Amino acid sequence: MLDKEKEMKQEIMKENFKKIKHKILVLSGKGGVGKSTVTVNTAYALKAKGYKVGILDIDLHGPSIAKMTGIETARIEGDESGLLKPLKTRDGVDVISISPMLEKSDTPVIWRGPLKMKAIQEFFDSVNWSELDYLIIDSPPGTGDEPLTALQIIEGIDGVIIVTTPQDIATSDVSRSISFVKAMNKRILGLVENMSYFICSKCGEKHFIFGEGGAEKLAEKYNLDILGKIPIDKRIMEHSDSGNPIVISEKDSESSKEYMKISEEIIKRTEEGDSTGEDNHG
Repeated sequence: MLDKEKEMKQEIMKENFKKIKHKILVLSGKGGVGKSTVTVNTAYALKAKGYKVGILDIDLHGPSIAKMTGIETARIEGDESGLLKPLKTRDGVDVISISPMLEKSDTPVIWRGPLKMKAIQEFFDSVNWSELDYLIIDSPPGTGDEPLTALQIIEGIDGVIIVTTPQDIATSDVSRSISFVKAMNKRILGLVENMSYFICSKCGEKHFIFGEGGAEKLAEKYNLDILGKIPIDKRIMEHSDSGNPIVISEKDSESSKEYMKISEEIIKRTEEGDSTGEDNHG
């Protein structure tokens, strides 16, 4: 009986992978760099370009995607076949996160590695994913169980986006993430430098509060591309807290334009794989 159930789940996972055209993991070696913010706004930028998009939050201990997408009070339910249905945001993005499955939003998830690995697996074999062009996967900082499990089980993953900030201490931690992805023999689509600069509202000048050139150093050292640089903008935080990402709420802002540029770079890199017949397995 157990073998039959396992076989059925593997078949569902296989079918789900077929329904999702492009799968991208967002990763950083350091916490507090705005990785989830990059995940959400990049996903919404792709949606704004007409693509079918989903977000999977595998940060099991600190899930923030539900709040950032305005579905924090919603609850995930099952369909007629017993599979879980992704929540749909008001802008039409499918979302799966542990947060809407908990009794309360502040309930802690106290799990060791095996339980976390099982949960991530069930995000694919127990969820009835829609037909998606892009699934953007938000992971916790570091190179632990969650990103390791994701890279091991996700079939045909297109690659990884690495998020950094300009400071030396951040780029040092991010270097470990880059080495981790390379050790897993997966493709790095590029770097996103968050909190890159501040634009003065009075004089219009750029101020590099956290230093300058961090992403360039990493790009040169590891032969990577920089997909974009996101400015320090308090409106990003304000819109994230209200569940209304800046890409949607302030389309003409510098931040939104940069996220749209990042989405264009992602499309170019993933569609290159489509046109050349690459299998994207690393």
